[in-house]
Amino acid sequence: MILTLGFGAIKLLGQTNKDQKTYLQKISVKPPHKKPVIVVIGENKYTELTDFIVPYGVLKRANIAEVYAVAPNKGKMEMFPSLSIEITTSIEDFDTLHPEGADLVIVPAIHNMENKTIIQWIQKQNKLSASIAGICDGVWTLAHAGLLKDKKATGHWYSIPELTKSFPDTDWIKNKRYLQDKNIITTSGVTASIPFSLALVESIGGEKKAMEIGNELGVSHWDSTHDSEKFHLGWKQYLTAAKNLIAFWSYETIGIFIYDGIDEISLALVADAYSRTYKSKAVTISSSQVTVITKSGIQFVSDSQENLSNQVQNLKEIPKNTKASQELIDTLSEIERRYGMLTKQFVAMQLEFSIQQ
Repeated sequence: MILTLGFGAIKLLGQTNKDQKTYLQKISVKPPHKKPVIVVIGENKYTELTDFIVPYGVLKRANIAEVYAVAPNKGKMEMFPSLSIEITTSIEDFDTLHPEGADLVIVPAIHNMENKTIIQWIQKQNKLSASIAGICDGVWTLAHAGLLKDKKATGHWYSIPELTKSFPDTDWIKNKRYLQDKNIITTSGVTASIPFSLALVESIGGEKKAMEIGNELGVSHWDSTHDSEKFHLGWKQYLTAAKNLIAFWSYETIGIFIYDGIDEISLALVADAYSRTYKSKAVTISSSQVTVITKSGIQFVSDSQENLSNQVQNLKEIPKNTKASQELIDTLSEIERRYGMLTKQFVAMQLEFSIQQ
């Protein structure tokens, strides 16, 4: 079996990034800003884990922008499908720091896609000339904000039919990992956050910087090419999901040991995948801290301390110098080993992640 990352951790058809062009236009930067000011915003209750963590982590380590993790309120942000982080900058805090507004606002999938506070704030940022990006089902929030009217956009393969019905004044495009229409950027499902983030790094900091970060992640190219037609849930996947849900007695808790300096992108991908099996859920375990500071400065909340680790069925530790793409490959392989091929396929479909056999 060959695993092929949709975001290009393995070169496809002999293609290298030198064959590609920059796929995102350079975002406009307001005159007072020495670097682009970029906000990744989520809601405090259920923001999609990978959608939020990947762009923040990639942009912070690239050091090409002033990057903020923001929510309506300071404090805990519960992530979907698992884990939680601490937010230290509220919308009000950011507005006080930057009354002129951000240069780019990145909106991940949020549980309440019609969150009035977030919608009103991104509308305000758009009026202040910020570019707005919707990752995965974050495009629903952009659509509800009226930002996709008469625009071309893409989204998660599963959501495209309903998006098309709900917002017929948007030209919904398939077969793109990400798509830019003037100052609006949209992406396909969850793992599209990686090629989008690297394309953004390239548009701001150049190809050399993007290649540096891509190499750190184990990603060799980040073009927008995508085959969304291959993603669909058949009866086998639905049956697998139902069986996994019904067999609650075999449900597992996967404990991921977290520590200061852990790679938050690997952590997000691993936890996201394990928590989509309908057979398991990832939790975080630390030696003693209530929170740990990741490689890019995000505060992850520990679900339990190490002395409570006997409550989990499987313990996993993410090495310090790991490559995120390899961690995802290894996790999918482990899911197949533990729960079977159909469960792995079900997880990959949710993540909009290509698997070739």
